[in-house]
Amino acid sequence: MTDPTPGNTQAGSGSDDLLAPSGTSVNAPTNSAATSAAAAAPTDPIAFQGKSERFEPVERLYQAVSAEVAKLYVGQDELVLGTLTALFSGGHVLIESVPGLGKTLFVRTLGRALGCDFGRIQFTADLMPSDITGAPVFDMQKSEFRFRPGPVFTQLLLADEINRSPAKTHAALLEIMQEYRVTIDGTSHVVPQPFLVMATQNPLESEGTYNLPEAQLDRFMFKLKVDYPNEAQEAEILKLHSKQVNLNERLENEVRTITDPETVRKLIQLCGTVNVEDALVDYINKIVRATRSWPAFHIGASPRAGLALMQCARTLAGFGGRDYAIPDDVVEVAIPALRHRVQLTAEAEIEGRDVDEELLAMIRGIEVPRD
Repeated sequence: MTDPTPGNTQAGSGSDDLLAPSGTSVNAPTNSAATSAAAAAPTDPIAFQGKSERFEPVERLYQAVSAEVAKLYVGQDELVLGTLTALFSGGHVLIESVPGLGKTLFVRTLGRALGCDFGRIQFTADLMPSDITGAPVFDMQKSEFRFRPGPVFTQLLLADEINRSPAKTHAALLEIMQEYRVTIDGTSHVVPQPFLVMATQNPLESEGTYNLPEAQLDRFMFKLKVDYPNEAQEAEILKLHSKQVNLNERLENEVRTITDPETVRKLIQLCGTVNVEDALVDYINKIVRATRSWPAFHIGASPRAGLALMQCARTLAGFGGRDYAIPDDVVEVAIPALRHRVQLTAEAEIEGRDVDEELLAMIRGIEVPRD
């Protein structure tokens, strides 16, 4: 995915009171982190012309949130765009990265900007499902059991090093990620909305880790790969942290809360109304079905992948202020949405082929609708 760099916007302008007070200039991040997926897209999908006034609040909110996050979190534009796209598409993200890239800071900053609650779970080998979901506890005064909510009852949940826990612990997240509720002793408890799980795993360490089952991987809308920042970005990070300033204080003093959960929920619903033409639905269907016959893959993507591509294309269109999706929107999200849903054949792995490169070659071979 590439981070779009739309022009400046004026916070507080327009009919929707979503952002900061009028007169505050908001700029979207200008650092571009192009990936191989972008090579298949001839234009920037978000910058595509044909704006709709109805979707102006979505575009302004995306730009403003990106600007607020950039105050403390430098670079990693693919992570910022991917996470926001997943949030506004009703999905979750799996992040593969080495430690120390500021993922916790990113989620906290995002939660602050959106006015959403933030929670973090450190996954370990001895973590139990009840440590995530919560459990009934006995109330001595009332002589009855009452449900004590676990840390999953938040809005932005960072599941750190999720692959360090066994399958029985992973299973605790399946219902939550799909149905946004926890069922304990036959009683369902709904988690707050909006709700996003951002899970991380370290690609370098294998000792003491467990592979995520396919059913768990398929619950994630995106798998994002986050690498080290470039030289200029890393220098900027050092400058930002050169003074002995408490990060909590900077988060409270510098990052504005520009919206609230209720507004985010309404804009998520609005993104779901973006028009997707039948020709684009066929294009999405061809991409997903092609993964099942591509010679380098022995496991292809599920129908859920097609739903993810369609909804994310809608969200990207909304971020661009459009009421219709285009093929470039689909191409922009195709690799992050598919890379964890396909598996290379043994022969392809021995030959050292890369999943992303195979997906890109496959997508390039599918005819793009032009009308």
